[in-house]
Amino acid sequence: ANTVWAYATVEHSFPKLFDAILSEATEKLDDFNSQEIANTVWAYATVEHSSPELFDAISNKAMEKLDTFRSQNIDNIVWAFAKLGYTSTDLFDALSHEAIEKIDTFNSQNIASTVWAYSKAGHKSPELFDAMSLQAIEKLDTFSPQGIANTVWAYAKAGHSSPELFDAIAHGTTAMEKLDTFKSQEIANTVWAYAKAGHSSPELFDAISHGAIKKINNFKSQEISSIVWAYARARHPSPELFDAISLKV
Repeated sequence: ANTVWAYATVEHSFPKLFDAILSEATEKLDDFNSQEIANTVWAYATVEHSSPELFDAISNKAMEKLDTFRSQNIDNIVWAFAKLGYTSTDLFDALSHEAIEKIDTFNSQNIASTVWAYSKAGHKSPELFDAMSLQAIEKLDTFSPQGIANTVWAYAKAGHSSPELFDAIAHGTTAMEKLDTFKSQEIANTVWAYAKAGHSSPELFDAISHGAIKKINNFKSQEISSIVWAYARARHPSPELFDAISLKV
């Protein structure tokens, strides 16, 4: 577990090593604690090394150790499964209940990553999303731009309404103060999420429009598509932004 974690942490992919460790790790899963289980799947997902056999085995083993998982472990596991496109209904259901019981221990990064994973995996968990929403509002000041964007994207993608959370982000000082630090993808994901959720926020859209114009040359074609779709869907006119996009295209 420590070896693959180390390689993934420095973003060094070495397929032969990961394949070699695969069989050994599968055989020794009984000896893995919750941290080692989480670190292993996180590592394979980080370097995008496909290993359905290992993930199946870990899914079963994790079910036996649920009460030992901490918030970071839960976050890492569901993120890894979602990242590689693996599904495990029983595991995601069980971890959802476990996360709700330990919701007070989730920090902003854990919250954003966990709801992103459930949404990405297409796994519905209304109770978890309700609990995460309340927790996110309490800790909103600690969210990074990526955390804000991933969180609203997750709620919109999952079709889970949370007007209190969306209002807190749009009307609070956190997002507004950090808009200048939003990257192009974070800008696109945020306005897409608000439009997709049907949550009106003229002030936020105006502020994002000004920020997007400043960074117009950084946007990829898919991000531009998401932005113009969002403004059109929200019926929020922004002539300056659309003119800037036209010049770029």
